Amino acid sequence: MKKATIAYCLLLLLMVAACSKNDNPSGPPVVENNVMLSSNATFGKILTDSLGKTLYSFSVDANGSSGCSGNCVVNWPIFHKDSLRLASGLNQSDFGTITRSDGQKQTTYKGWPLYYFSGDANAGDVNGDKVIGLWFVAKPDYTFMLAKTQLVGKDGISYDSTYKQGASATTYITDDWGRTLYAFSPDSFNVNKFTKADFSNDASWPIFQGTEVKNVPSVLSMTDFTTINVYGKTQYSYKGWPMYHYSADSLTRGKTLGVSVGPKPGFWPVFLQSSLAAPKQ
Repeated sequence: MKKATIAYCLLLLLMVAACSKNDNPSGPPVVENNVMLSSNATFGKILTDSLGKTLYSFSVDANGSSGCSGNCVVNWPIFHKDSLRLASGLNQSDFGTITRSDGQKQTTYKGWPLYYFSGDANAGDVNGDKVIGLWFVAKPDYTFMLAKTQLVGKDGISYDSTYKQGASATTYITDDWGRTLYAFSPDSFNVNKFTKADFSNDASWPIFQGTEVKNVPSVLSMTDFTTINVYGKTQYSYKGWPMYHYSADSLTRGKTLGVSVGPKPGFWPVFLQSSLAAPKQ
């Protein structure tokens, strides 16, 4: 009788232990998100993996492909998940996958390939931000980004940052999807002199519209950006220069065809961090 009682007690203990491992054995297994929105004291909301490790983007990747290979990947390991499970506040449509030149898959956010930084030892570390002025913490609320690519005009000619013919990459400001923004040389401080009241020429050089500047890469200053009213629409400006896209770029990230349009190259310049403020009227 004692043996039967002991056996019964052991069975009961095993059942309790099994239940403690799965409080809802009949329900679906708990699936953990593999892309999270984490809070950071310096940057606010940032993208991390499920362990809280920070994700980054690279300005050289403006055209949507990865410019980080070889030893670069040792310092900046790629991030990829075959099946994305996103935290609340993230949109599936903002994510994608590319196949790198080395054959590996890499997850993208708003077209920017995502990476880790080898210098981040712990969850929440953001040591990779601003490295060589081209690596930035991935955030969901950038209004602007920085690209570093070769400027190639509609005439097929390569230009440097001074709009002289030459092969050298230029670092310039884009929208959050890496699409090039331009200034119109005749504009003055926060005054759009290009767009007509009926917006009949907006199709060629559409104004870059938005309600507010939310966040910018850490090497840029938020105070350099603002918005202006253009015939009832809100246009972004940088250092007083109203900001435009160019229709022939077809909203394709990394395209810079507009730099050769006009009476001379640079009549529609891109925005540099070092751009001078627009002149007063």
